Amino acid sequence: MEFKKVEYFVKRLLDIILASIGLIILSPLLLIVSILIKIKLGSPIFFTQDRVGKNNKVFKIIKFRTMKDIKDEKGNLITESERRTYFGNKLRDMSIDEIPELINILKGDMSLVGPRPLLVDYLPYYNEEQIKRHNVLPGLTGWAQINGRNSITWSEKFKLDLWYVNNYSLMLDTKILFLTIYKVIKREGINQGIEVTMERFNGMN
Repeated sequence: MEFKKVEYFVKRLLDIILASIGLIILSPLLLIVSILIKIKLGSPIFFTQDRVGKNNKVFKIIKFRTMKDIKDEKGNLITESERRTYFGNKLRDMSIDEIPELINILKGDMSLVGPRPLLVDYLPYYNEEQIKRHNVLPGLTGWAQINGRNSITWSEKFKLDLWYVNNYSLMLDTKILFLTIYKVIKREGINQGIEVTMERFNGMN
């Protein structure tokens, strides 16, 4: 138990150090992307949304915006497929939209590695095992991301998340980080069928 506490302390320390270095190194890219989003998609530049973190705590995830803010005559957003753009899809393909989550990591909402933070709407649908994915901080990347990402089913994703929770180690985190870089370069597992993101979880899928 004490060993695990030390590992989690080191994990948090590494999160702070690596996220800080990442933001500094990527600052020119962040500036360029911000300007392009402003020109091509408009304001706001960032997309924030409530997600569930460790111990079911809700926080606001920060991403780059990837879709246009187009509404119908009733003031409701039109479908995602109609709001997508080539530019926004490229940001997702290259995972550039995820970079601002480094801020969430510095704040302590997230870690570099862990189960991906999901929508608050999904909370009522988890079974007793699936909700254990919230026993650790959610991650920028995770075991499920390097083993299929959005190309696997929800059931498979949760099994991978729980495997990570039960088998966590700094060595495993290091492996996941390196494999994530490889997967992003190869752009593997990004889409599920023709959809940009996975279908919504409803407790049955």
